[in-house]
Amino acid sequence: MQESISALAAEVAAADVSSAAALDQFRLLYLGRKGRLADLFDQLKTVPGEQKRAVGQQLNGLKQQAQARFDEAQAALESASANQPADATFDYTLPTVPQALGTRHPLSLVREQMLRIFARIGFAVAEGPEIEDDWHNFTALNFPENHPARDMQDTFFVEPALGGDAGPDPQPFLLRTHTSTVQVRIMENEPLPIRRVMPGRVYRNEAISARAHMLFHQIEGLYIDENVSFADLKQTLYYFVRELFGEDINIRFRPSYFPFTEPSAEIDITCLICKGAGCNICKGTGWVEIGGSGMVDPAVLENCGIDSQKYSGYAWGMGIERITMLKYQIKDLRLFTENDVRFLRQFEAL
Repeated sequence: MQESISALAAEVAAADVSSAAALDQFRLLYLGRKGRLADLFDQLKTVPGEQKRAVGQQLNGLKQQAQARFDEAQAALESASANQPADATFDYTLPTVPQALGTRHPLSLVREQMLRIFARIGFAVAEGPEIEDDWHNFTALNFPENHPARDMQDTFFVEPALGGDAGPDPQPFLLRTHTSTVQVRIMENEPLPIRRVMPGRVYRNEAISARAHMLFHQIEGLYIDENVSFADLKQTLYYFVRELFGEDINIRFRPSYFPFTEPSAEIDITCLICKGAGCNICKGTGWVEIGGSGMVDPAVLENCGIDSQKYSGYAWGMGIERITMLKYQIKDLRLFTENDVRFLRQFEAL
């Protein structure tokens, strides 16, 4: 045993520690948990009792010797690395690699501009969940079960979580098809009067093209109080359109149908391409549609616990993508989600 210790001490003293790789090999071979020193310590139990003390002292001395050799070599390598002269072939006066800054997305810019306009006339922002139940997305908004109006929106349904207690007749969950779900939650939970705008992402199962996408953004408005009229709705939207697009833009209302408003109207503005003269964008009419609006249906008010005999209200909804496309004359909806920096940099100065 003592001969093995002496032979190993000679190896430790002669081992190559001149490089980082060699030093790491030295550590594994002599100081590691599976190294040569560890083997000798394992063999100490086979040494006769009267010799164990002396042999143990020798092994501890060898371990200290190996550790000291390792520490000295490591310190020397680190010192040499710190004092190494700079690479003469590298030009340290070269400029750094440029870090390009990002830019605000046009949808974010237009969304914030729209919110600021409505904030000036007292509309606060409200938000809600993107995964909704059937009640908030359809039923409370006057979409009865199996009603044809549900086919107006092709819906993404969500599988319920496994292991939960869904009950005997669980409501289906879905990705919301409009931000009107937030209107329902506000009418159910907030005190009257209500004056809110609701921006957010919505989802519909549509084929992606230059004019349609399965994910897009809406902003809706809701005002409920006593004696609210259609004239209040019209004046609110007149103000919004002229603040966003300029004083020379006209607005008109066309009769339409929505399950949750009565009467209902589509909102048109002067075509921004031809200024009302008629072109292929507006199909020669001089008008382009930007959203829908109407007086909140009394049935919707009652569904949300509001007395429809005392209170009335109006609501409207617009696609942020549509507004952005009109404002900046963008002709392909897919550009908003492609993350092409050439497209996004056009809006840096806005």
